[in-house]
Amino acid sequence: MSKNDTTIFDDFLMASGLKTASEEAVYEPLTGGVSSDIYRVVLPGRMLCVKRALAKLKVSADWQAPVSRNVYEWNWISFVARNFPSAVPKPLAHDASSGVFAMEFLPGGEYHLWKSQLLQGNIDRKAAEATGRLIGQIHSISARTSGLAEKFDSGPNFYALRLEPYLVATAAKHPFVSDRLAELVQRTAETKLALVHGDVSPKNILLGKPGPVFLDAECAWYGDPAFDLAFCLNHLMLKKIIVGHAATELASSFAAVTAAYMDQVDWEDRDALEARAASLLPALFLARVDGKSPVEYITDECQREMVRKAAIPLIASPRQKLADVARAWFP
Repeated sequence: MSKNDTTIFDDFLMASGLKTASEEAVYEPLTGGVSSDIYRVVLPGRMLCVKRALAKLKVSADWQAPVSRNVYEWNWISFVARNFPSAVPKPLAHDASSGVFAMEFLPGGEYHLWKSQLLQGNIDRKAAEATGRLIGQIHSISARTSGLAEKFDSGPNFYALRLEPYLVATAAKHPFVSDRLAELVQRTAETKLALVHGDVSPKNILLGKPGPVFLDAECAWYGDPAFDLAFCLNHLMLKKIIVGHAATELASSFAAVTAAYMDQVDWEDRDALEARAASLLPALFLARVDGKSPVEYITDECQREMVRKAAIPLIASPRQKLADVARAWFP
């Protein structure tokens, strides 16, 4: 980290009362994301995290995104912290002008990354169930909270971070389903029902004794809750490519997320939400091999072709039920 970066964070921490001028802060970079700089800050007798949004994301494609997303992430964490305190790291301080915020650091000995466990073949159905339930609970309470639609009127951010790099970019490579993908983009952009995290991925979920903890809410947007459900289920499908021997357990976790989530849906017709999620899911599946943000663990062209062969027919002829999408991939 450059001295300039150090100065920005030092000034922020001192202005926030999280550090004194006489204390030395040691910054240790944390990995895993492509859209922000995030550091563990070691101070005398304590640790915390600082995060700053980047204008150009760390991927090979040219992917620009507004740094204002840092404000929406802070607002999402703050909203969830008020309603489900154990579901997020405790928010500590925020400075919108510099696009920086600080939050609690959760030690690795007590919290384990869900993605790492899945890739090792350690498939915990109860963790999946708890995750699905919590996503649904956040959506449910947000749908009944006045003012959130205005506070999270972040459609341009969501388009730049999710719809364009995932669905629009994928449509350019697949003319056969480009019209269907364009319809999904339009429908998703126009559906505004609940507070959406936008990146409910196992790489952003820590599992601890109190339950799942959500990280990285830069895509936060008041929109279509079906997106979060589909986004999470997509990652359980993708893991089969790496831990094929655990396909049965992954399918069980897929069903657990779905059932636990759907039990919480009280803001709209459940069948309507499930149909939107079921049509989004194969599109997101395809996007993780042919969009601007391909998953890093699928490196073989034969693996990519497996995804395409499963996804494209489901995009062309959408299913109404998530179980029908699962059956096409988990035989």
